[in-house]
Amino acid sequence: MKKLKLFIDLTRLNKPIGYMLLFWPCLWGLTIAYDFENNLDKYFFYLTLFFLGSLFMRSAGCIVNDIFDRNFDKKVERTKNRPLASGKVSIFTASFLALVLCILAFIVLINFNSLVIILAIASMPLAFSYPLMKRFTYWPQLFLGITFNYGLLLAWVSIHESISMPAILLYLGAIFWTLGYDTIYGYQDIIDDEIIGVKSTSIKFKENPKKILYSFYLVTFLSLVGLGYLMKFNYIYFIFLIVPLLHFFVYQLGRLDIKSPSNCLMLFKSNNFLGLIIFLNLLIGKNF
Repeated sequence: MKKLKLFIDLTRLNKPIGYMLLFWPCLWGLTIAYDFENNLDKYFFYLTLFFLGSLFMRSAGCIVNDIFDRNFDKKVERTKNRPLASGKVSIFTASFLALVLCILAFIVLINFNSLVIILAIASMPLAFSYPLMKRFTYWPQLFLGITFNYGLLLAWVSIHESISMPAILLYLGAIFWTLGYDTIYGYQDIIDDEIIGVKSTSIKFKENPKKILYSFYLVTFLSLVGLGYLMKFNYIYFIFLIVPLLHFFVYQLGRLDIKSPSNCLMLFKSNNFLGLIIFLNLLIGKNF
């Protein structure tokens, strides 16, 4: 049981918010790409594959992140007890587990067409170099957004075998969504991060965070509006866009207190609900 707990802690399987935020963009991309007049078996099969892929790759990514950051994590109150930082798991064991998870993800990947496979493999260097970005730039959240939402493009390509404007537009919006929620998340550790020299958008915009967060979320919201016009979604879709609008600008930014780690964590986690709402709205836009 002790080893199982260490595995769960290492892969963050006890914190589903991580893999769900990776999964929602995949589901968005699949939903806007799929022709629901066809048999739904393929849709649900691909939905399952993208969920498993998100689960495996998020878990592997957490391990890689902890390997790179183990010395930083020792100095941060929130992360000092992580398995690698505390020495409870060796780098060799962690690396082996990450490799196994990547193999499982590859088994999922080979169920898709060749272009999806090529694009997914091509993204791996960027995905696994993300943990290093906080050492060199104040914009690691941008790199996270690019990699974390890449599944949206893969989902579109899994159906159309090409990339076109609806997928690009929604991908852009998803990147700025990640920029927003991960900047909020970063305020939990801002004091420790500044002491040890880690960079982030949370630190860069600490003096006036709401202004830049409004900008990030505005890009996301406008991408949803533009997508609706581009794909000729029904009026119900545009009416229900009021829900993400209120969530972005009233619930999240209206309640944000960057000096309260618990507040930042709560608002960050609320984006799981927002991911579901956007999915349901896309489903309505496509089918009603």
